[in-house]
Amino acid sequence: MTSSVWTHLNVGSSSESSGANGHAMDARSIVVRSVSGTHVRLRTCVFNILDTVPVNHKIQDYRSLLDVEGKILLVGAVPEPLQFSASDLILEGRSISGSFIGSIQETQEILDFWVEKGLKTKIKVVKMDYVNKAFERMEKNDVRYRFVLDVAGRNLE
Repeated sequence: MTSSVWTHLNVGSSSESSGANGHAMDARSIVVRSVSGTHVRLRTCVFNILDTVPVNHKIQDYRSLLDVEGKILLVGAVPEPLQFSASDLILEGRSISGSFIGSIQETQEILDFWVEKGLKTKIKVVKMDYVNKAFERMEKNDVRYRFVLDVAGRNLE
């Protein structure tokens, strides 16, 4: 996806241990908020940020990474209001937008794209009874992979 949609993959992380997982995704660089200097190195060189964080966090911390007319796309459904400076967006022509979960067709298109490009990610398949625990772990930043919910045999209608 990085070569087709964006030129390079940069990974933002809250810790060095989780940031190291970005190298497994062929990330060009890792930005660790707790390590001074990593943010400055990437300042105003990112055109798109795909924000997948599902808990409250400071968008302002990442806004400075955006180039002129850069975009942040939120796909992590944060329940609390997010805070950011409108003037920082306006002065540089930056924008924030969001997208909720796509349709089955859109999801399949993304999966097909990943297969076509040979992209991979670490996953953990979990049953329905583990969903609450999975969310608790994500909120605690105790996850180094994507959870995949196994709904086989479930009546979801």
